[in-house]
Amino acid sequence: MPTSASRPLEEREFHRWARTHLPAGHSGMLPLGDDTAALPTDRYRAVLLSSDALVEGVHFRRSTPPRRIGEAVAAFNLSDIAAKGGHPAALLVDLLAPPRTPASWAQALLLGAEAMASRFDCHVVGGDTKPSATRTVVGVSIGWVTGRALPTRGGAHIGDAIVTTGTVGFGGAFRDDASKALRVVPRIREGMVLGPVVHAMTDTSDGIADAARLVSAASRKKLILESERLPLHPNLGPPGHPTVRQLHAAFYGGDYELLATVPPRRVSALQQSLRRFRCPLTVVGRVEAGHGAWLERGGRLTPMPSAGWRHFA
Repeated sequence: MPTSASRPLEEREFHRWARTHLPAGHSGMLPLGDDTAALPTDRYRAVLLSSDALVEGVHFRRSTPPRRIGEAVAAFNLSDIAAKGGHPAALLVDLLAPPRTPASWAQALLLGAEAMASRFDCHVVGGDTKPSATRTVVGVSIGWVTGRALPTRGGAHIGDAIVTTGTVGFGGAFRDDASKALRVVPRIREGMVLGPVVHAMTDTSDGIADAARLVSAASRKKLILESERLPLHPNLGPPGHPTVRQLHAAFYGGDYELLATVPPRRVSALQQSLRRFRCPLTVVGRVEAGHGAWLERGGRLTPMPSAGWRHFA
């Protein structure tokens, strides 16, 4: 059996290690490894902190327009704020680039980040620049939320309906087109509506299957996604009875929607509230007593496929 020193780095396992070995893993408003960190400011509000990075050759190509990269780094970071029902406050952007990188590239990227952030009354307020062998963009988002309305991944209740905003499979639909895959708009306004009502919530940046596993593990409940109810992205084909190939693409990751568990009696009102943003809210499953994330196809339950974006795979 390989030792911890020889095992390859794996994101979720690393998060579990951090929760054990860092003081923040035992305290704080949110568990270490949730979508954001949360620090109380007073009895009514909490500050949200999150970071995300884009690396050339992994998340974008040399040919990807820099403005698109900037928009994406802002959107990816703000999606974490949305997952906690938060209000964005500010964004920091660090640029790491090889010497002789055109100044116009950095300028366009920063303007793209500002354009996305400003859609949500948020602005780029600083950052850093450093030389690097590879172009890398790191964003840090800051937001706030009413402390009493802070949804964790661990709050799912037995009997809850599982809902998702938007469609499932955006990232899989464009996995071969890096530029289109970066066209993400965070569900900030939707998160603010959902946050005070839902029991658990996270974003689907690594795919809805992975999000279901995270909520199941944190809540210690059984989450069941019903394949026939998944609102597939139009590029993946019609919803209803997805094939194995469609499900593989649907679970690929990169959707940046919100997955939440909510009392069934509240679903209709939430759907009505989100219509003003032209955002559908679809019931895609249920929460039961038990453990693990499961997929229901044709009335048969199977363990959730080992699908979703893996950062070090």
